[in-house]
Amino acid sequence: MALLIVLVVMVLGSFAIGSARLPTSEVVEALRGVRTSEAHLIVLDLRLPRTIAGVIAGLCLALAGVLLQGATRNPLASPTLLGITAGAGFAVVVTVALLDVPSRFAVWAAFVGGAAAASLALALAGTGRDAMSPVRLALSGAIISLLLSAWTQALLALNQANADEVRHWLAGSLAGRDAASVPPLLPVVGIGLLACALLARPLDALSLGDETAVGLGQHPGRVRLLAGAAAVGLSAVAVALAGPIAFLGLIVPHVARALVGSAHRDVLITSALLGPIVLLMADIIGRVIARPTEVQAGVLTAIIGAPVLIRVASRVKGSL
Repeated sequence: MALLIVLVVMVLGSFAIGSARLPTSEVVEALRGVRTSEAHLIVLDLRLPRTIAGVIAGLCLALAGVLLQGATRNPLASPTLLGITAGAGFAVVVTVALLDVPSRFAVWAAFVGGAAAASLALALAGTGRDAMSPVRLALSGAIISLLLSAWTQALLALNQANADEVRHWLAGSLAGRDAASVPPLLPVVGIGLLACALLARPLDALSLGDETAVGLGQHPGRVRLLAGAAAVGLSAVAVALAGPIAFLGLIVPHVARALVGSAHRDVLITSALLGPIVLLMADIIGRVIARPTEVQAGVLTAIIGAPVLIRVASRVKGSL
């Protein structure tokens, strides 16, 4: 309940705070449809789509992080560290920015790119003496992410017409979101939420080890495949809406576990609230710390997430 109240406060703050600060009364009037001032334009046309995108992207990345960490039993797993966001971003740049494919297909391009990047990272991590160890998986994802990021920048260097706009999006930004881009993504979000509900108990069983999970009637390979597909789909939605938001999928699941324990049902519900809270908070801070310009939300989540990554990695046996 407390997190829900905090989320409501963040949503209202997202409506009211920006380059033009609006009184709460004007925000409420604008949401009620009163067209008496410029607040109506600012709230409904600019900040409402931005806030909706932040809520959905934050929710999707947080849930994807829980699914990945549960499926791999790896505390370092996240859409960022497995290369999913980099792969999704690369695919979106290729299809939408360079090939001029309609933006409504961005989520499908992101899904394919994210799935391909995650598959490469898992294949690379699965080789060698310490195959699939937490740190090896993180390093494999980092290699794939760096490679895809380099390719993305090379493609943008060859196409300067779209470079500035795309680079702003690649930093992870909610600015300039269009309300029309949200409805086509909702079916994917719905499927992802359904998958989370169905996978909560299987992931609990998987956390006890594969042999125990089999004894409890679960199929570990199938659970991992479904969790991975759902995580890629949710990450694709987030990338299509906000670009690659760094580390949010790593931070939130750990905070959720600290609050409610390790049961995946509770962690998923808590993360679904914490994800939007963290992303909206980063977006609001980014609007005000460098006025009249903005700092992208993805930059702030990266600043927060890097120390968390170091701390988590230091607690993993066999870390560097």
